Amino acid sequence: MIRTLLGSVREYKKSSLMAPLFVTLEVVLEVIIPLLMAKLIDFGIEAGDMQYILKMGFALVVCCLISLLFGALSGKYAAVASAGFAKNLRSDMYEKVQGYSFSNIDKFSAASIVTRLTTDITNIQNSYQMAIRVAVRSPIMMIFALFMAFRVNASLAPIFVIALPILGLGIWLIVRNAKPIFERVFFTYDKLNNVVQENLHGIRVVKSFVREAHETEKFRSVSHEIYQNFSKAEKILAFGSPLMQFCAYGCMLMISWFGANLIVSSGNNPAIGMTTGDLASMFSYTMQILMSLMMFSMVFVMITISYASMERAEEILKEQSDIHNPENPIYTVADGSIVFDNVDFQYGTHADELCLNRINLTIPSGATVGIIGGTGSAKSTLVQLIPRLYDVTKGCVKVGGKDVRAYDLEALRKEVAMVLQKNELFSGTIKDNLRWGKEDATDAEMEHVCKLAQADDFIQAFPDKYDTYIEQGGANVSGGQKQRLCIARALLKKPKILILDDSTSAVDTKTDALIRKAFAEEIPNTTKIIIAQRISSVEHADMILVLENGKIDGVGTHKELLQNNAIYQEVYASQQKGGIAE
Repeated sequence: MIRTLLGSVREYKKSSLMAPLFVTLEVVLEVIIPLLMAKLIDFGIEAGDMQYILKMGFALVVCCLISLLFGALSGKYAAVASAGFAKNLRSDMYEKVQGYSFSNIDKFSAASIVTRLTTDITNIQNSYQMAIRVAVRSPIMMIFALFMAFRVNASLAPIFVIALPILGLGIWLIVRNAKPIFERVFFTYDKLNNVVQENLHGIRVVKSFVREAHETEKFRSVSHEIYQNFSKAEKILAFGSPLMQFCAYGCMLMISWFGANLIVSSGNNPAIGMTTGDLASMFSYTMQILMSLMMFSMVFVMITISYASMERAEEILKEQSDIHNPENPIYTVADGSIVFDNVDFQYGTHADELCLNRINLTIPSGATVGIIGGTGSAKSTLVQLIPRLYDVTKGCVKVGGKDVRAYDLEALRKEVAMVLQKNELFSGTIKDNLRWGKEDATDAEMEHVCKLAQADDFIQAFPDKYDTYIEQGGANVSGGQKQRLCIARALLKKPKILILDDSTSAVDTKTDALIRKAFAEEIPNTTKIIIAQRISSVEHADMILVLENGKIDGVGTHKELLQNNAIYQEVYASQQKGGIAE
């Protein structure tokens, strides 16, 4: 896992190495300072030698300033390295998500992906910064300080051998109990983001049904759950500070007692026992040793907290798309012909039933095909197999005479344009949104496709016309306007296959008829697949497909299906109010 994540360090390797280097130099100077202080006390203050006091005082000031410089540089490099690492990791994860197939995306909720790219990355960034700075500083400080303590007085240093295991065991118990609580917190963050996202996305429905209080209570419930878990974990971590103080003060008391006895018995003679300066330096080394262990415990806690975040980030990075290019892909789609050859499909390997069962269908290039069926009859699933948004479970789908799995994904999808019922527009001008279909489209090309999609009239009515700004999700245009802009965007691709998945449901029948007429006249060589609930939208198609429970119930023209297909007759009768008899 660590190796996977560290692959995102890249150009910040130098900063990641410089931070611990300067930390090490800072620690060396900090360990030397108590030694200089001991000499200042013993040979300067005790002896009354002002020249020596000034000399050692100057050395102490220089050491402090250089240590401060090294500390500032280590902080700077650690901040740069951690921020850069987080930036790269976030970009790598986002790029990985962009390469997912629909089945991969189905494994992660949108709220979970957002949490992983925000909260989890922040936790990893903080942990990385502590790892290359504090986690390096703590063990080095402990080793150097212990060495100096034994060097000053080996008879007092064993006190640390007693204190360190007590503090270490206590910290281990604290972390062991806090870790599972923090893991629960991050999964609860997913729930919180999901509640917020769902509420904001459906805010119009919430307000129309006056459910603000219900949504607020739902948010408070999840937020309170996070509060309870965090409070419980922080209460456990709070024992770390008194444990640290207990060990520190205990060491100081024992060092004071035994050190004072040594000083009195030796007459302040270092050759026999211990000096006042040695005792002062032992106090400093005591704090350095215990504080280094406490800092290490803080790092361990932070890494423990972020361990769940690391696992969640790794899941995104290691998830492999089940749709990928073949070894020698085909880059040219010959035409818009489509063949479904004994196709079965199910969502995921653990699905109980097939979504599509034994689909056999041939669509000539340039044909107009209508698809009718009830809710849940797998109409959308069928057409999503054409641009290979999903792969078939059994059989094959051919486009231009070749299995879609033999094509380069980008080349195939450039020749297949889909317009969904739930259309998506992005923040930016109308031109920006249209150019998703063709990046270098001219104003004349955009105006032409908008006329075909019956969108030009309402665009011209806007004050800024094609430079009108579209809010996120197309919030400032109507459903029908959004659908027509999405149709225009698809037409700008000039695809060999155009799929309209109930994409004229929000426009009136007259506009729907004008759009279909424009298609017939302007793009006769493009294969058009129209999924619709209204028979009037497909009755002039060359072929109409009736789906029922993932199976083909009937194929034919409007007249043929009226004569021999019960489902089609029923739909027609319900929409025409007795039109069959007439």
